[in-house]
Amino acid sequence: MKICKTVAECRATISGFRGKNETVSLVPTMGFLHRGHMSLINLAQSHTDRSVVSIFVNPTQFGNAADLDNYPRDEAHDLDMLEHAGVDVLFIPDNGTIYPQGDETIIETTRLANILHGRVRPGHFRGVTTVVARLFNIVQPDIACFGEKDYQQLQVIKRMVSDLHMPIKIVGGATVREHDGLALSSRNVRLSSEDRAAAVIVSKSLNAAENAARPPLTAAHLASVISESISTEPRAVLKGLDIVKDGSLEPVSGPLTGPIAIMISVAFGDILLIDQRIVTL
Repeated sequence: MKICKTVAECRATISGFRGKNETVSLVPTMGFLHRGHMSLINLAQSHTDRSVVSIFVNPTQFGNAADLDNYPRDEAHDLDMLEHAGVDVLFIPDNGTIYPQGDETIIETTRLANILHGRVRPGHFRGVTTVVARLFNIVQPDIACFGEKDYQQLQVIKRMVSDLHMPIKIVGGATVREHDGLALSSRNVRLSSEDRAAAVIVSKSLNAAENAARPPLTAAHLASVISESISTEPRAVLKGLDIVKDGSLEPVSGPLTGPIAIMISVAFGDILLIDQRIVTL
């Protein structure tokens, strides 16, 4: 595995692949890798000749400095996992590489970034699209893989790629879960043991919603099913709940017609977890 820390080194390595007419995939990550990341890497490798993974804890997508400072990191473990996965290139830039001194350019989807989870995490998706656009410009992959757990993020990135005519195929990877249903996330390690046990209510609430989602049930009724389920766990605080049309993220009102996406964000102390479920009616 080739480890690149500069833009020039990364581009030179990928240029060698292009010289042999090899296709290239990218899986952007913030490190502290787990089985969910590995599933995306396997997915990417199934589509292209060469795989690139980036590790960069992006400061512009965090709402507060404490959350950024507390984000878990374990570079040695990450390197070991990537070596075993057969990744061809690891790109590990520093902040100054991605955000050069005096930089002032941002990328933002004006509607998609500021609805739904974007209201709970203002500025978050602007940070995501800005850093992803820069990574895309450096690596110039044929495809890039992102997890479906971050459903709104996936739609935001697809919109950005379409709007900017980027020749990149965006592939979504299925959510990987713990044995009890909790969606894998690097934030899970920050949960207390009590909150970790309580966090299973997130997937249980989505299961209840999926089981209840049958016409002529209304979106409002489905939202109440989820809210009531979350309320049974006193450690959980429902921060966001949205029922939208799959793909466009347009709000759903009245009787359900599918397919729909259900997105929730739930706080356990100061840790915010998100999850989603696509329901085909």
